[in-house]
Amino acid sequence: MAHEGKKILIVDDDKFLLDMYSVKFREKGYEVEVAYGGQEALDKLSAGLNPAVILLDVVMPTISGLDVLKKIREGTLAKDAVIIVLSNQGQQSDVDAAKDFGIDGYIVKASTIPSEVLERVQEILQKKQ
Repeated sequence: MAHEGKKILIVDDDKFLLDMYSVKFREKGYEVEVAYGGQEALDKLSAGLNPAVILLDVVMPTISGLDVLKKIREGTLAKDAVIIVLSNQGQQSDVDAAKDFGIDGYIVKASTIPSEVLERVQEILQKKQ
């Protein structure tokens, strides 16, 4: 299943992970945008970036992933995007806090390798179509 033209925004404060996930998604035909942290993500979305998918870390300095989610849900930013949280926070309370914002999926970084993250994103996208 090809995803030509599917734009994904990957938001994380770990440049190594951003690079690694970018490579994986580009190999599968995604158009990848990265944001190094929550503020950069909000800036790009406010400037008109409208990705099909947002892969969002939760724990980031300055603006957390949950704050980014809140801003997206309050406004008109990326309102049709599939939002998937990618976090090391795997406790049920963390998952529930993110689910309160109507996310489409939650992936725990520590227990998934990048190719599995890609597979999970594709599964979630297929269910949404």
